Amino acid sequence: MQTSQVFEDFEDKTGLRFSWNLIPNKKIELSKLSVPLACLYQPLRSMDQPVLLNEPPIVCRGCQGILNPYCQPDLNTQSWTCCFCFMRNALPPQYHHQLPFSTNQDCVNVEYNLPIVSNVTPPIYIFVVDTCLDHENIESLTSTLQNSISALPPDSIVGFISFGKNVNIHQLGNFETDTSYVFNGAKEYTVDQIEKHLNILSSDLRNNKQNGHAGAGVANGTGEFPGYQFLQPLSICEFQINKIIETLVQDNFPIPKQHRAERCTGSAINIAINLLQSYFNKTGAHIVVFSGGPCTFGPGSIVSTDLKDPLRSHSDLNKDNKMSRNFKKNEKFYESLSKTASLSGHTVDLFIGSYDQIGLSEMEVLIDKTGGVVVQSDDFTTAIFKQSFQRFINSQIESGINATLELKVSKGLKINGLLGHAISLNTKKNSSGSGVGGVGNGGNSNIGEIIGDTVIGEGNTNAWKLGSVNSHSTYAIYFDITDNIGTANSNNYVFFQFITHYQHCNGNRRLHVTTVTKPIVQQTNPQHGIIEYFDQEAAAVIIAREAIYKVTNDNSIDAIRWCDKVLVELLTRYADYRTNEVSSFKLSFFLQLFPQFMYHLRRSNFIQVFNSSPDESAFYRHVFNSEDTLNSLTMIQPSLTSFEIDAEPQVVLLDSLSIKPTRILLLDTFFHLLIYHGSQIAEWKRLGYQDMEEYEYLKEFFEKPRLEAAEILVDRFPLPRFIDTEEGGSQARFLYSKLNPTTSYKNNDIQSALVGGGGGVGDGAVVLTDDVSFQDFLNYVASLVVKP
Repeated sequence: MQTSQVFEDFEDKTGLRFSWNLIPNKKIELSKLSVPLACLYQPLRSMDQPVLLNEPPIVCRGCQGILNPYCQPDLNTQSWTCCFCFMRNALPPQYHHQLPFSTNQDCVNVEYNLPIVSNVTPPIYIFVVDTCLDHENIESLTSTLQNSISALPPDSIVGFISFGKNVNIHQLGNFETDTSYVFNGAKEYTVDQIEKHLNILSSDLRNNKQNGHAGAGVANGTGEFPGYQFLQPLSICEFQINKIIETLVQDNFPIPKQHRAERCTGSAINIAINLLQSYFNKTGAHIVVFSGGPCTFGPGSIVSTDLKDPLRSHSDLNKDNKMSRNFKKNEKFYESLSKTASLSGHTVDLFIGSYDQIGLSEMEVLIDKTGGVVVQSDDFTTAIFKQSFQRFINSQIESGINATLELKVSKGLKINGLLGHAISLNTKKNSSGSGVGGVGNGGNSNIGEIIGDTVIGEGNTNAWKLGSVNSHSTYAIYFDITDNIGTANSNNYVFFQFITHYQHCNGNRRLHVTTVTKPIVQQTNPQHGIIEYFDQEAAAVIIAREAIYKVTNDNSIDAIRWCDKVLVELLTRYADYRTNEVSSFKLSFFLQLFPQFMYHLRRSNFIQVFNSSPDESAFYRHVFNSEDTLNSLTMIQPSLTSFEIDAEPQVVLLDSLSIKPTRILLLDTFFHLLIYHGSQIAEWKRLGYQDMEEYEYLKEFFEKPRLEAAEILVDRFPLPRFIDTEEGGSQARFLYSKLNPTTSYKNNDIQSALVGGGGGVGDGAVVLTDDVSFQDFLNYVASLVVKP
């Protein structure tokens, strides 16, 4: 019997979770499963004992697959057989008397340290800083920047751009004066225009760029080319860049009354991307943007400076043609930048310090396609910004940049697409190309055989550009099968190989290879056997990602209907029931959690846009599409922990019945950590019992939820918003909105609940919502399932 623990152990070993861990043998059987055949892949998942080989991989000359434990080596014939294309390949001479280590069973997840073929390029960062801030925010931002930049490796190459109405590229190569080149924020610039304005069109620079040594002058600190006055190793320019940060002041263009500042965020990002492309094309780099308000000037502007003009809402984008046209225009602008940046290996990261929207919804495609991070806070003085930025800097030693992912699959399997922070490399169109990530397609003419007809997300390919990838980065990949999958794989197993090529923080190139196998259904009618191989946790995340994809391409109503359809079809096929008897409906062990996940998904901020701005919706979806299975499940169905005086802390149902007067609850939604005090507990705190000697134990009891919250915060990124509230408090709404409203104002027993003050023992709290409870939802689903 397959259990959740089995799936988690497999994930710890490989970084993979599959929705179905048994592959149907017919295409029609796959269509009946309702939940798509897909996986969640975490390339750089932290391992207890990672396998790192300081040797190049052994590659199949047919399909370019990499030698792995499932291949068949033969020392007698000094050859090995590829498990994907079944081609025989010669073993390298050094392995004529011993098997390569990569054939060891411990090498299903292995990393290769590739030989250095050119100059090693250290990490590159361009900081793009908004100066349309008040004095307090500028002071806090500059202080955080100085503290964090000092934590970067000394050989890191850094650049600095500030922007307000205009864009300033600060000179780092001239140590005698602080100068900058000013660009008009109303314009969109090309690479050639940037190079011309900066006077970096020397023949020496052109020749070195063509020979692939553009970084040499920077790496050794000689600054021999005039262009490197804008990008220098931190060890050389640290004093100067700190001086520039210290002297940053508010943009000096006057702001009329009742107007917003003129802020050219789009133009600044455009210039930063083109500047990097000029110097370090095809080299990993980070463009770190700090924005404190809406873009109001130049390309990408979302609103005018006049405060009478409101920022666009979801309703405006649906009903206001002018706002909708401007939104699509800005999306197209950032889409163009995303293609340039991602194919150049550059990642755009965004740190927001604003109560207002800044244009993240339009900009989302740029952050997504380049694998960047988004941190949203109210301003740059908050702990959310300061600690999240520090963690971002510290996490760089575990991250990869300029990454690509290539997927090899057995015959009979097809790849429909990928949902996550990546962009397609269109290998179907370029099947005669030289390859991906140093491994390549090798001119493989049958690449189209593994590309599915249905496109989900980034499709029509078996290779993607990931940009930046960290230990939590996770990608959902969707599959299809053909009817000959069983005959094409005589051993009744199919194989998957994930090849991730990336630049390590030390500048070296690495190849991360994960190879796994899954069995094919043997019996003709798999209806009762395959459900045991269903991973309901992974399936919920996979469904959620596809639902988000449908929302962003269509609307939330259709996405909810699609989720309902998936749930009803799955339960119709695998639940236990008798036709037309709702009372007979029963969920099997393998499906007990899935309806709960679907219920909470329907109500989540990922699908529902009510009471959320376009920027907030974009932020929630961006983070969800980047996280692993466990964190994604927390976002779908938050965890609720109960603390009582005479009991150990325990996880309780996310239900209104869990609210009691003598309980403290800790809610973790991933984005929020909320401590909620029951009515009696809140009264004790107001009376100061915890400060009285005879009630000293209360002080320790009140600290328990905070200690638990502190443990959660240790590795959480971005830092969640912390809320301390009580029954009747205004911020208690964050808890009520997530609870299953078993006791709501619509219930018949509402009077009995009210007698207890909204929190009587056994009654729970009264939740003021029109949402149906989970039990009502499940009853309705059951009524649909049992229909003949």
